[in-house]
Amino acid sequence: MAVFTEVLYDEAAAFLRRLGLGNLQAMAACSGGIENTNYFVDTDHGEYVLTLFERLAWEQLPFYLHLMQHLADRGIPVPRPAPDAEGPILHRLKDKPAAVVGRLRGKNELAPDAQQCGAVGEMLARMHLAGRDYARHQPNLRGLPWWKETVPVLLPYVGNDQRTLLLDELAFQTRIAASPDYAALPRGPVHADLFRDNVMFEGGCLSGFLDFYFAGCDTFLFDIGVCLNDWCVGLDSGCADAVRRAAFLTAYESVRPLAPEERRLLPALERAAALRFWVSRL
Repeated sequence: MAVFTEVLYDEAAAFLRRLGLGNLQAMAACSGGIENTNYFVDTDHGEYVLTLFERLAWEQLPFYLHLMQHLADRGIPVPRPAPDAEGPILHRLKDKPAAVVGRLRGKNELAPDAQQCGAVGEMLARMHLAGRDYARHQPNLRGLPWWKETVPVLLPYVGNDQRTLLLDELAFQTRIAASPDYAALPRGPVHADLFRDNVMFEGGCLSGFLDFYFAGCDTFLFDIGVCLNDWCVGLDSGCADAVRRAAFLTAYESVRPLAPEERRLLPALERAAALRFWVSRL
């Protein structure tokens, strides 16, 4: 259960009233998530998610929360952070940074079909375009500098084959990041963690993207690579599904066509996305 800091019912009720979100009617701990404390809270004004941040520092959080607000203002279906009476959307509860966001309707599709992959591709492209004028900047904190820092820590704990593959891939990604094509890639705020459990569907339609707390500024192609590696791969076989892959990319490009350098580097950025999550899981 994703609760590291217990919040009592009366504490949550008082906190929500201070934010002008009405009277608490129901509260339940969220079973998902591994980074933060999360509660579903229902009031007479609506349904929300109350989050206490256990890992991220206070100084990091405005980037994520204001990005969600920015995207929501531009019609992207993401959880909108709730402000207090003075306007701030980052709060404090139980001596922890805290936020309350609107709860998205629907459920995850953990066995997506081509149509659902296409819906994710289209919305991801819309999100990338909507974020281009976002004023705040924060790098992808799980990008190349983090890989270079973390891989040496892991090497004593893996076998020789994995050690060789990690070092070879890290060297490959370092060369790619230094190339002119990479420097020319379109970039901006990216979700960077848009797996199947971070997208909601309702009635067959995509109802929202959630969990932006690994977001950062990076190449849009990295975001595409993350999605292709999860949404368009058979989880049992590890093999790419050509039909789902084509649906995702066709839908994405119907909104934001890929630049020539993006087409050339797509396989390399899929590898980068795979390396990022392999390293984090190790």
